[in-house]
Formats: sequence, C-alpha cells, structure tokens
Amino acid sequence: MHGIFWELLVPAAFAVLGCVFLSGHGAGLIAGYNTMRRTEREKYDERALCRFMGWLMLYIAVCTALFCADGLWPGKGLSLVGRIWLPIGIVCAIIYANTGGRFQKNR
Repeated sequence: MHGIFWELLVPAAFAVLGCVFLSGHGAGLIAGYNTMRRTEREKYDERALCRFMGWLMLYIAVCTALFCADGLWPGKGLSLVGRIWLPIGIVCAIIYANTGGRFQKNR
C-alpha cells in the first residue's frame, strides 16, 4: 500500500501541473521562458505556450500512470506501452514546439 501511494503521486503531480498550465498560469515554471528578459517574453504568446505545456503534462501523467497500472495488473504490458509512448510524445512535442513559430505573437 505504501508503494502505491508514491507511484500514484507522480502522475497526480503531472496532472495537477497540467491543469495549472491549461488554466493559463504557471509560465514562470517553464524552463527557458522564465529566464528570458521581459522584452523577449513579450514576443511570445504566454497563454498558448501554457496551454501547450498543460497538454504535454497531461500526456506525461497518462504515460506515468501506465507505469503504475502495470504494478496493479502485472503481465498486461502497460508499463511497456507507457515506456514506448512517453519518448515518442516528448520528441513530437519538441518538434511541434520548435517549428513554425507557433508561440510567437507576431507571425
């Protein structure tokens, strides 16, 4: 029982962080964005960036929940599914975020 609590804490933390980002808040938690000068930050659409990060955090929460679900239902391969989809999603998110200037205000 003690192990399940810690295993569920990680996906729950990602889910809460995802909800914070989806609400349009928490831009200061985004690495790189919070270290920019104010003049540089004004060039980016903070709300769109936060929403993107929110969906990414929820995706990571689902993948980490699959790791935990494998402990509850062993032999189903849920951990393997999570371990495959997590890096695929992160690579796709990096490509999406860095192409097309999606988060710049003046496109």
